[in-house]
Amino acid sequence: MGEQNAHDFSFKTIDGKELLLSQFKGKLILLVNTASECGFTSQYFFLQVLWNKYKDKGLVVIGAPSNDFANQEPKTESEIAKFCIDKYGVDFQLTSKVHIKGPDAHPFYVWAKSQLGFLTSPKWNFHKYLIGPDGNLVDWYSPITEPMEESLVKTIEAELEKIASTKN
Repeated sequence: MGEQNAHDFSFKTIDGKELLLSQFKGKLILLVNTASECGFTSQYFFLQVLWNKYKDKGLVVIGAPSNDFANQEPKTESEIAKFCIDKYGVDFQLTSKVHIKGPDAHPFYVWAKSQLGFLTSPKWNFHKYLIGPDGNLVDWYSPITEPMEESLVKTIEAELEKIASTKN
């Protein structure tokens, strides 16, 4: 078997179904660890804007709620889903709550850290990983990088252009 990539991992959706990252082969994934009581929580709005703008071109946005940073996600899955829909109109995929760090960290986050190094691992809520259509990590973005920030948008557009060119 070849080297592991993001498509080898799965999450549970916020409503308890299996979410295989492999189902997004050929698409660009933006995976963001989220929290509803964080100073960056308003990024949900801009993640939704990004999703709306690029989903038809091959972008998948996934929010992974976590309570690992200052207990800023104390809500249950149903409360998180309601909050995201009611306050920000979120209709992109949300996972069930996951651990991002520590001994119980979700295997994806352990793998991503092994790929890019400790300095690129999440240190707070709204850390972003951009996963290419081949399942390899394209880049990462710190929580202070807003979803519509030029550096992130340009990378997304360039990756989506690569995907489009392979289809022609």
